[in-house]
Amino acid sequence: MVYKVSMSLSARLKRPLYDLYLRKLRLEMRSWRIPRHIGIVLDGNRRYARGLGALSVLKGHERGANKLDEVLTWCQRAGVHAVSVWVFSLDNFNRDPEEVNGLMSLFERKFLDLVTNPRVHSDQIRVRSFGRLELLPEAVRDAIREAERATEHYTHRMLNVGIAYGGREEILDAFSRYLEDGEARGRSFADLRRELSAETLAQHLYTSHVPDPDLIIRTSGEVRLSGFMLWQSAYSEFYFCDTYWPAFREIDFLRALRAYHSRQRRYGR
Repeated sequence: MVYKVSMSLSARLKRPLYDLYLRKLRLEMRSWRIPRHIGIVLDGNRRYARGLGALSVLKGHERGANKLDEVLTWCQRAGVHAVSVWVFSLDNFNRDPEEVNGLMSLFERKFLDLVTNPRVHSDQIRVRSFGRLELLPEAVRDAIREAERATEHYTHRMLNVGIAYGGREEILDAFSRYLEDGEARGRSFADLRRELSAETLAQHLYTSHVPDPDLIIRTSGEVRLSGFMLWQSAYSEFYFCDTYWPAFREIDFLRALRAYHSRQRRYGR
């Protein structure tokens, strides 16, 4: 008990320093080059829950879902136009059924919340989803469609949610759609082979409606993409943060923006 009290006192003593540093970064941000599109791999929910001693890892997922609301506010303040988040991979279907079912219920609730969320409508955020959505339960698909319909007329900002998503599978699906489209137009195999290019294939990606991400952030200390936006990230800048996603702070976000601002983007030149 004494240890907990001392830690609480330490946190209270550090809070003014945190606030001062946060204000400093906010002021500096006004002169930074801000990414137009940010991709985020939301990692560390389960480890966060275990660190709390929670009985279920779903506690971490719930905290992570709420954290997204905060991050969207920070992005709006910074002037970020599009945010793409990866909330559930195809590999995640292999987790314990209780966790998967709990996640599906959480996704359904969060998408339905987006339908009437005041911040979404005041900031005019269009919600889109990408991935193999047909693998999701019908209730989740219905909630996704409702969120997309409720925001489809917005053009100011965009939230893309990767769910049942895999980067390799996206490329395979894009190629399949390219072939199907060519077949529907009566193109021969020789025509399709001649017309195939990075530009024509990119038009069939899940995220063809937004520019490629300028910056990709991954939380939890893992230094890899794990398949997130494999095609789109060819020229993205990366920022890896040790903090678990539910504990991600505005300071962590601003540090990522500062790192992006400090880099020279040469695009191979």
